[in-house]
Amino acid sequence: MSIIYNFSDKHIKQLIQLYKNIGWGERSVEDVLNCIHGSQLCVGILDNNNNLIGFTRIISDFIYKALILDVMVNAEYRGSGLGQKLMSTVKGHEKLKNVKHFELYCFSDLEPFYTNFGFSADIDGIRLMRFINT
Repeated sequence: MSIIYNFSDKHIKQLIQLYKNIGWGERSVEDVLNCIHGSQLCVGILDNNNNLIGFTRIISDFIYKALILDVMVNAEYRGSGLGQKLMSTVKGHEKLKNVKHFELYCFSDLEPFYTNFGFSADIDGIRLMRFINT
């Protein structure tokens, strides 16, 4: 297994499939490329055959905030520690060492996983708000 920060065409196709398999819908190559290029850091995990089996991306100002997005592990590899590897890679990354707050949003069933990394849903009354751009 290896960590990557740059993604080949093959890995982009596998990432699109990973989004679909996770249940996050169909995504075009153009949308995924724009998503990667619009993120300050992307982390992938490859298996021994150079196939993408884990992914996450981060949007950050590198000082105050880092928003961790799209933490995904191929279903065949869940429970093998790859999600933990992604999170520890992000939290320990040189570019993010000065960030004061790492943030993410997740489904409630994943809260225990993220709690293991020091995340808490108790953020002094701050609420997630969303505007849907139509």
